[in-house]
Amino acid sequence: MTKDVLLFIKGLQFEGENDANDLETVTAAEYYKKNNHHYVIYEEAMEGFRDTTKNIIKWNGETLDLTKKGLVNVHMIFEEKKKNVTDYKTPFGSILIGIDTRQICVEEQENQIHVNVDYALEINYEHLADCQISMDVRAKECS
Repeated sequence: MTKDVLLFIKGLQFEGENDANDLETVTAAEYYKKNNHHYVIYEEAMEGFRDTTKNIIKWNGETLDLTKKGLVNVHMIFEEKKKNVTDYKTPFGSILIGIDTRQICVEEQENQIHVNVDYALEINYEHLADCQISMDVRAKECS
């Protein structure tokens, strides 16, 4: 895999039987692998603000960490069959979120990595939604 990649992220939230919200993003990113961990780093802009947020996604197949620093600050840890709680700090205030990860699946190919995460999302210890994140990391020259 090359250092310069395209990151395709699709998030899906199920808030009821017939309520599903999805969000798709494609962005340029940097990829590297160190000590058996994969890293993807990219900048994210928030509408209405000049400042950006630096995102670092790190995974090894068993866990996935998402760290945001800047306009938004959070360290989210996804571990299979485990719940993690963290503060999600935004320009509008902080929110206590819980992440109860059901499954993490990673498929690696020569120029592409696909990661799926299935989890339940809580806000202030109340179940909000069942969620899925689908992430594709692709070498730029192959996309």
